[in-house]
Amino acid sequence: MSRPTLGIAWMVLTGLNFVAVVGIVKYIGSDIPAAQAAFLRYILGAVFVIPMIRAILAARLTKRQLQLFAWRGLAHAGAVILWFYAMARIPIADVTAMNYLTPVYVTLGASVLLKERLPARRLAAVICALVGALIILRPGLKEIEAGHLAMIGTAILFAAGYLIAKQLSDEVSPAVIVGMLSITVTFGLAPFAAANWVTPTLTQLGWLFLVACFATAGHYTMTLAFAAAPLTVTQPVTFLQLIWAVTLGAVVFGEAVDGWVIFGGAVIMASVSFITWREAVARRAVTPGPSKPKH
Repeated sequence: MSRPTLGIAWMVLTGLNFVAVVGIVKYIGSDIPAAQAAFLRYILGAVFVIPMIRAILAARLTKRQLQLFAWRGLAHAGAVILWFYAMARIPIADVTAMNYLTPVYVTLGASVLLKERLPARRLAAVICALVGALIILRPGLKEIEAGHLAMIGTAILFAAGYLIAKQLSDEVSPAVIVGMLSITVTFGLAPFAAANWVTPTLTQLGWLFLVACFATAGHYTMTLAFAAAPLTVTQPVTFLQLIWAVTLGAVVFGEAVDGWVIFGGAVIMASVSFITWREAVARRAVTPGPSKPKH
């Protein structure tokens, strides 16, 4: 049973959790190398994986499934490193707006790699989203920083991870998918963190543990939102994250408010919402309704 109001409320809380993650990582800055900060975030969050270990062992994963989890872990690890790197170098609003591109890359990847149909209207929405990214970057009109390029890589790698998860979602439980992601990402980050290790202070460890707490809470409340209401209801609510990110950047970190970034983010979010709506319509079209009783 769909409960739109509850779904929206959970998604609002999800946005607040993720904006808290962004704020803390921005506050830590570049004092700790990006790979190490990401590694510590996952190590400190390992406590949340403990309840999932029994489900992972009971799943008796095949060699193929383990390989898919390993590839997803590597993709996600690369994405997290690039995200931490970008957070220390470009405004919070830019990071948040460009992160909206992930569903767009998922749609493109599903069409190219999984041979899913990409109807004309959905393709037009994808193109609009990419135009939104150009509005944010404005190549030739402003300098494109390394952080912006890192965010493009982040969205692409996250999309790759989501596509792999999509293949696994019909084979194993959500607990196994979440637990294996945390385990594989931690191992994937370890060598990169060790290559340029800086001994963190207890205060820095405390902040990174808070990152793990807010990130875990965000994923949990997002799951509750998806369970309460369809994506067509909850997806547009995520645009609030950009508003909060702009406010956080301006008030706490003194970042200038860039109207073009907000406009570009709105274009991307509108495109993503349209893609989500079209997918929901397509699913309803192929899902048979309840049969009517015969008299």
